[in-house]
Amino acid sequence: MLDALPYIPLFQGFNTLQIEIIKPLFEEYVCSANTVIFEQGDLAKYIYLIIKGEVAIHFKPYDGPSLTLTRLRSGDVFGWSAVIGSTKYTSSIFSESQIEAIRIRGDHLWALASDHPEIGKTIINRLALIVSPRWENAHSQIQALFDSRREDLKGKNK
Repeated sequence: MLDALPYIPLFQGFNTLQIEIIKPLFEEYVCSANTVIFEQGDLAKYIYLIIKGEVAIHFKPYDGPSLTLTRLRSGDVFGWSAVIGSTKYTSSIFSESQIEAIRIRGDHLWALASDHPEIGKTIINRLALIVSPRWENAHSQIQALFDSRREDLKGKNK
């Protein structure tokens, strides 16, 4: 799967050197149907890009039964909490078919944005565009997070 990175829309337009920088940060993730990938309240570590398969997003309000919010398919992203600074996932993800995905730790994505700002910003912006139909104002919120992180890093380097 990782050899296909240059052909995945998220990574199109990156040159060979940029792909070589990105590739080690991602890992393959495969699971069978009816797998709990993570539960609401679990530690938010990874953001996932579905290559093949379908997952369901479930949310459990404190005073009611679990609700299926939506289903995601190839090309969709989940686990956004790992990138936006949340310590825990705000919903649960269940595979409805076999899943083939790639994932990256949220802290590794932010390190990429710090070490290689153009690559990191491009990936984060593209991820925001993928998720934006589910998350109102995603792009502007991610831009604000990116700017905030950059300012934090500048302050630490002084």
